[in-house]
Amino acid sequence: MSITQETQPSTKEQRPFSVEDWLQTPSAVQEFVLSLLLAMQVLETENRELRERLNLHSGNSSRPPSSDPPSRERPSPPPSLDPDKKKEAGGQPGHPGVTRRLLPVTEVKTVKDYRPTHCGQCGQPLSGEDAAPRRHQVTEIPPVVAEVVEHRLHTLFCPHCGSQTTAAWPEGVPSGCFGPRLQAMVSLLSGQYHLSKRESEGLLDDFFGVDLALGSIPALEQRTSQALAEPVEQAREYIRQQPVVHLDETGWSEGHQRGWLWVAATSLVTVYLLAASRGRQVAQTILGLDFSGIVVSDRWSAYNWLLSQRRQLCWAHLRRDFQAFIDRGGQSQEIGQALLSLSNLMFQGWHAIRDGTMERPTFQLKMILVQQLVGELLRLGCASDHPKTAGTCRDILKREVALWTFVWVSGVEPTNNLAERQVRPGVLWRKSSFGTQSQAGSRFVERIMTVVATLRQQKRNVLDYVTAVCEAANRGLPAPSLLPEAVPLADTP
Repeated sequence: MSITQETQPSTKEQRPFSVEDWLQTPSAVQEFVLSLLLAMQVLETENRELRERLNLHSGNSSRPPSSDPPSRERPSPPPSLDPDKKKEAGGQPGHPGVTRRLLPVTEVKTVKDYRPTHCGQCGQPLSGEDAAPRRHQVTEIPPVVAEVVEHRLHTLFCPHCGSQTTAAWPEGVPSGCFGPRLQAMVSLLSGQYHLSKRESEGLLDDFFGVDLALGSIPALEQRTSQALAEPVEQAREYIRQQPVVHLDETGWSEGHQRGWLWVAATSLVTVYLLAASRGRQVAQTILGLDFSGIVVSDRWSAYNWLLSQRRQLCWAHLRRDFQAFIDRGGQSQEIGQALLSLSNLMFQGWHAIRDGTMERPTFQLKMILVQQLVGELLRLGCASDHPKTAGTCRDILKREVALWTFVWVSGVEPTNNLAERQVRPGVLWRKSSFGTQSQAGSRFVERIMTVVATLRQQKRNVLDYVTAVCEAANRGLPAPSLLPEAVPLADTP
């Protein structure tokens, strides 16, 4: 191998010897040394990438906090202003306590009065009334046993023509062996409380004395799923008409196939969809191709078919990107720290608007300079010496307009926290059940989760609603609607 000036180490740190020493070194030794240097560079690159991958956590990536390892250090609480004072666990001195509210007497089932018969001091008999006795209420659940109603359909002979006539099936009586409230409860034990089939079987037996075969539980869930199909479809159509929709997705599995649980959330209605894809086609199915509202989401490519003017990128995700810049060191760290500081300033203003201490025009005026500085820093980051930082900055700049939609459009929030909160029950269900085993099971999951999340947002009783849906199905009537009676605009400033 011929060694030229270009192949020689170029700095003193890389070459701890003189050029004359290098030229006097045999060719075989030179080749060996250069191969070692090349191998060291490759190992350093791989080591840096591995360190970055190991350092990924919910603070600097799109991973949820639940995926952080136990060893991840949590941020320490701020130190006490009084270093000699140690904060004890539990309620703190001066914190107002919360006591249970006494119910009005009209809402109490039984009132028991206790009067002393003799004076505790001298022993003389006592009489009279206490206008303000000391009240103490005890709440208890009486033993509950499921009721079994037997329906008898008699068949009678006609004495004139000899034919037989059987009584008609009573309206509202289910063809199965379980009533609508029990059917609704079975569905919610898994759909809302994420119990397994066997745990649901045991709970119904222990609490209500219901003898329910394990195989009856999925059968009842499927009956509920069919009854919920129409109101859930109405909720999906409602989502497509809303001015602001939050979207997110998380992993799922159906059988042995990889899938995704999608969530589309508004202030009063949330819908779920299980699909085999995480691509744009699913997002288009949820929103509709003619969607004219604004989508709040992360930077996932499935939403890139939307115009940037109709998007709001989640600043919680952006802050994780900025933290990743910081963790990489060098110029990337300086850019990340500056971007994180500007985002802190932005959130301070946003919280002031939300608290009513700042008017929106004032906030908009302040954000003009912040927008300019963020844009300049992102453009500077495009030339970063770290390729991942440069790539992230270029990707964000492609949708720079979508960073600031919330500043100029009322009702839009700067984060996708609403969708992330709504997708969390799906994550918990997936971890406990490992997904679904069939398409029918997937349809039950998306429908019952849609019902539970939506009714909670509207502060409606979930069990009462699902019971009413099951009863309507037994009677052949339309299911009650999931939609709110009125459609007020979002309360977000």
